[in-house]
Amino acid sequence: MNRETRLQGSDTLIVVDRSKRRRNIIIAAFAGLAILLIAFMVMSGKKDEAAQQAAAGGAGGQIPTVSVVVPGRSEVARTITASGALAARRDQPIGVAGEGGRVTAVLVDQGSWVRAGQVLAVIDRSVQAQNSNQLAAQVQVARADAALAQNEYDRSASLVDRGFVSKADLDRKKAARDAANARVGVALANLNAMRAQIGRLNIVAPTAGLILARNIEVGQVVSAGTGGLFRLAKGGEMEMRAALPQQDLALIHVGETASITPIGSQQSYAGSVWLVSPTIDPTTRQGEARIAVPYNSAIRPGGFAEAKIAAGTATAPLLPQSAVLSDEDGNYVYIVNSKNQVERRAIKIGNVDDSGVTIAEGLSGQESVVVSAGPFLNPGQKVKPKRQAAN
Repeated sequence: MNRETRLQGSDTLIVVDRSKRRRNIIIAAFAGLAILLIAFMVMSGKKDEAAQQAAAGGAGGQIPTVSVVVPGRSEVARTITASGALAARRDQPIGVAGEGGRVTAVLVDQGSWVRAGQVLAVIDRSVQAQNSNQLAAQVQVARADAALAQNEYDRSASLVDRGFVSKADLDRKKAARDAANARVGVALANLNAMRAQIGRLNIVAPTAGLILARNIEVGQVVSAGTGGLFRLAKGGEMEMRAALPQQDLALIHVGETASITPIGSQQSYAGSVWLVSPTIDPTTRQGEARIAVPYNSAIRPGGFAEAKIAAGTATAPLLPQSAVLSDEDGNYVYIVNSKNQVERRAIKIGNVDDSGVTIAEGLSGQESVVVSAGPFLNPGQKVKPKRQAAN
C-alpha cells in the first residue's frame, strides 16, 4: 500500500492513501458512462418509435386520406403497338435475261425513278451483231432461191397444157418452190432469234419504280448466274413489316389504319394494313402484319419503325395517368382492399392518350384504385379512402 506521511505544524501525523482515491475516481467514471449509455438508448428508442409511427400514418390514429376511383369498364379505341422493319412492298431483283457479256454502259443509279421497259444497262453485242448480219444475208439468199423456184414453177405451169411439160415435172417444180419458201421461213426465224438475243443484252426495268440498289459497273462481265444487278421497288411503294404476338395478330384485319414512325424521326406517316400473315413463326410465336405506306424519302427500306395500329374498340378499365406507376418490375397501381390497406397490383397497359390509360390486363374495373399519392404509400399501409367519380 502506498501511503504518504506528512508532518503538520502541530506535530500531528496525517497518512494519505492514494490507491483508494484512484479507485473512487474510476468508479465515478464508469458510473457516468453508464448513465450516458442509458440516456442514448432511451433517445434512440424514441426516434425509432417516431419513425415507425410516421411510416404507419401515426400511432395516435393519424391515418392518411387518399383519393380512390372505381374505374369500371369503358368502351375505348383499341390501339396495338408494334415494331418492325421497313421494306419495299414489291422488291424486284433485276438480272441478266440472256447469255451476258461485258458491261459497256450503266444508265441509272440508286434513287433513280424509271419507267417500265427503260434500259438500265447495256452489254457488249459486237459478236451477236455480226451473227445477225450473217443471218440477214442468209434470208436474202433464201428469198432469191424462193423467187427463182416460183418463176420456174410458173413457166412449167404455162407449158403443161401444150404438152411440153409433164405433170410430174410440174409437181417437182412445185415442191422445189415450197421448199425454197420454207427455207426463207427458217432463215427469218434464225434472224429474229438473234435479234431477240441481242435485245436481251439490254437490261431493262420490268415495271416502273424506284431503283433501290445497283450492283453493276462498266467493264464487269455478267451472266445469267451473276444474280441481281439492280433492285427495284415497284411503283416506289413501301411497307412496314410489323412483328406481332399471336394474340395481337388475331385482332388485326386488312384495311385497318396505322401510324408509322421511323426510328430517330419525330414524323409519323399514315398507312393501312394490306396483308395479315396466315402463319405464326413456331420459334418466336409471332406473325407479321404488313402495312402499306406511300413513298416518302424518310421511309428507307432496311430501316426500323414503330407502328400504332387502330384495331377497333375494346371494353376495359380507364385510369388517369397519375394512377399508373412503374419501376424495374413493370407497371402497377395501388388499390385499397376491404380492410382499407394498400395493395400493389401489376398491370399491362393498352392505349395511352389524353383521356387516360387503358388497362389491358390486371384489373376488372371494380377495384378501388389510388388516383394519386402512390409514390408515398407502401403495401400493407392503412389509409382512409376518399372515393371520387370516374371520368
